[in-house]
Amino acid sequence: MNHPKKVMALTTSRADWGHLSSPLQFLRDDPAFDLSLVVMGAHLSPEFGFTVDEILADGFEVSHKIECLLSSDTAQGMSKTIGLATLSLSDLLQDHPPDILLLIADRYEMLAPASVALAHGIPMAHIEGGEVSEGAIDHAVRQALTAMSHVHFVPTETAKKRLLLAGEEPWRVHRVGAPSIDHLTRGQLPDAEELRTMLELDSRRPPVVVAWHPTTLDADVRIETDPFFEALENVTEPIVFCFPNADAGSRDIRERASRYCEKRADAQIRVNLPHTMYWGLLLEAKAIVGNSSSGIMEAPAIPLPCLNVGRRQQGRERSRCIIDVSAEKTEILEGFGKVCDPHFREKLQGMTHAYGDGHAGKRIAKILRDLPGKEELILKKALPADSIPELPVWPNQ
Repeated sequence: MNHPKKVMALTTSRADWGHLSSPLQFLRDDPAFDLSLVVMGAHLSPEFGFTVDEILADGFEVSHKIECLLSSDTAQGMSKTIGLATLSLSDLLQDHPPDILLLIADRYEMLAPASVALAHGIPMAHIEGGEVSEGAIDHAVRQALTAMSHVHFVPTETAKKRLLLAGEEPWRVHRVGAPSIDHLTRGQLPDAEELRTMLELDSRRPPVVVAWHPTTLDADVRIETDPFFEALENVTEPIVFCFPNADAGSRDIRERASRYCEKRADAQIRVNLPHTMYWGLLLEAKAIVGNSSSGIMEAPAIPLPCLNVGRRQQGRERSRCIIDVSAEKTEILEGFGKVCDPHFREKLQGMTHAYGDGHAGKRIAKILRDLPGKEELILKKALPADSIPELPVWPNQ
């Protein structure tokens, strides 16, 4: 009798847990799999809400905890976090090697498990490759994970084409949709009235959700953050700030958001919202504003107006609910007025988007179940011979 397939999944923060939890529900409940979950990074940090508790509340067992996040706000802290994670994960994967390692998205911490698995000869499956986000190091991380992985679960047809053009073998690349949208279609979100009570929201004044993260390729996080907060000083709608990611420069953003909320009775900052509560908040919101991928991937599925500011998400696929502006005060305020206009939202009814139909998790589990064994998965990835262009011959020197 075949043994269950050992799948080890990693999550580093709330930024990826809301995406990863859907496929893991199918893996957890399927006897064909032996699922182990590794929790690391910001999940174990009180500064970021100790979100490992959310994972437990979702009914998952945490198999391993990796303490690696430095209490830092610099690029040096980020790089040392990768190093600490690499040391711990090397021991873990040596002692408990899975049949396949499941990674997601583009967080810099994911470089650690990918590098270790590569050295140990462990096959890797990667969720949400093929995307582009030109204003952050996330883009380079995502490309590196793609190069090291053996199976790819991409969200859109364009992402699939990118990987095929890069030389990935077609049988390894699967368009499944964005797993985060699964939560919006399952009907497991909090009741609207319950949500408004928990978050102290006024039903007569829907809030604007603000999600602002460091643009990590900028020399100084303030280049785009300064004009963004200057524009917010002229905003009168209720505001719900979501905590920024654990990237270099995030503390400055958190402090400015906190000072902003202290001055307004109808503005609040949430250190951590469970992902189901976050999706429920989006359903109740007037708009989402900032530079988060949530405005690009999840907002169109509602559909919710999104004001995308600056270059952090430059290169991602766009839907017509999204208005892009540069990080300039006047442009931000003009865009803010557009996404908060009821007529703009009315025109979004019936719109389509590229990020899937809410069944990504189920597809991922099925594909993992039917994958070949380790020996075939870790074969050297190569371009088909007939797709390699004829190279020019160097003239004799």
